[in-house]
Amino acid sequence: MAPSSPAERAGVVAGDEIIAIDGEVPRDVIAYRVLVDEADPTLEIDRGGLVLEIPVAKRDGEALGIEVHSALFDQVRTCDNHCEFCFIYQLPPGMRKSLYLKDDDYRLSFLYGNFTTLTRFTEMDLERVITEGLSPLHVSIHATDPDVRVDMLRNRRGATSLRWLRALLDHGVEVHGQVVVCPGLNDGDVLDDTLAGVLDEYPELASLCVVPLGVSRHSNEPRMRPHTQVEAEMVVDVVEAWQQTFHEVLGHRLVFAADEYYLLAARPFPIAETYEGFPMHEDGIGMARTFEMELRGEVDAATGPQAGFFAWVDGAPAEGYRAPRHALGCGPDTGDGTALRIGPRRNAPIGVLTGPLGAMVLRPLLDELDRPGVRVIEVPNEFFGGNVGVTGLMVGEDIARVLAAEPVGHRYLLPDVCLSQGRFLDGTSPDDLPRPVEVVATDGLALRAALERTETQHDTALAGATR
Repeated sequence: MAPSSPAERAGVVAGDEIIAIDGEVPRDVIAYRVLVDEADPTLEIDRGGLVLEIPVAKRDGEALGIEVHSALFDQVRTCDNHCEFCFIYQLPPGMRKSLYLKDDDYRLSFLYGNFTTLTRFTEMDLERVITEGLSPLHVSIHATDPDVRVDMLRNRRGATSLRWLRALLDHGVEVHGQVVVCPGLNDGDVLDDTLAGVLDEYPELASLCVVPLGVSRHSNEPRMRPHTQVEAEMVVDVVEAWQQTFHEVLGHRLVFAADEYYLLAARPFPIAETYEGFPMHEDGIGMARTFEMELRGEVDAATGPQAGFFAWVDGAPAEGYRAPRHALGCGPDTGDGTALRIGPRRNAPIGVLTGPLGAMVLRPLLDELDRPGVRVIEVPNEFFGGNVGVTGLMVGEDIARVLAAEPVGHRYLLPDVCLSQGRFLDGTSPDDLPRPVEVVATDGLALRAALERTETQHDTALAGATR
């Protein structure tokens, strides 16, 4: 509840449950924001079992001043596909229940950038998307061949659900696509055919990312396995060949390979201009290149948010991915994109914690800085195992094991992308680690600021931190 807001002045208090607004029951934050944007709404409130009507005096477009606790007020539309590569199926047992929820909800696609297969999309959904301007959306394509798509989704509606993609594009909805490549299923000639199908059937796509599947040690799908280097090279070759074709025909490259493919193929990342504004930065497309530019001080602002895996489930702002995100519960904000816990003095040696893939990007960049006291601390992911090496899936258990072998008195920088509401995916928090850490926003500018922070700034920030 915002102090002195129209809602507070009208008598609304934290913990009230909004039943209806002007007689209409909002089913999600999208409808809620439309309703409360009007002047002088009347709220029907449930306060501990007592139902109240509270008129709120406010101007049209003025903020109501209420922060809602979640994005969806009705049930999440769950996914009825059974994709072998789905990471939800590969989670270890014993994690918090919310992480096992598998959604296929176009509203979460609009709000948080979640990908939907459209297998549960309906005419009513299409009408709402068009009339309310719910754009952009994010669609999992995987293959344009109907039989291949049915096989990958293990859902017969996979053969026909891309008709909704055609309908969305026909009505001017901005759509970003995704292809998760599974070796032996939709790579090679199938991937080539899929990109040809995109040019033929869906040329209006805003962008298309091609990403590798993650295979944890908990996967029980025999067809799922990591890419070899040769397979990664072939994917990069196919994507780059089609980039040239799309550019010649459409005027832009449209399709991009994930950074991970370039790391697996041991190839340099494309130059920044190749990414055409980094439209799928959040999906790991060009993230390494933007991090490089940020760390070198070549840009004034971070390219985009990095919310981390499962961020919409716990602690994501109800307003969606456009809203600012914070690693809550991790100490005071210093105002420069970092949030500090507690630690040694500024001039202590620095260890930057990151996953195996992040280490491949960071090491050469930090070497350029010529700072002998700064080192990369790679955290192997034993919690998930398999080929999981992204920084966003680091958990407290693995970080604690690595930090226990590190010296006391050093500064340890932890990227906030692995935290949601101050917790790692395994339910632990930075307070549980054997060494104090400084939680830093996951971009090059924030890391640069943390490395260059003066001793006085560092000590002042620590004075306000609590353990």
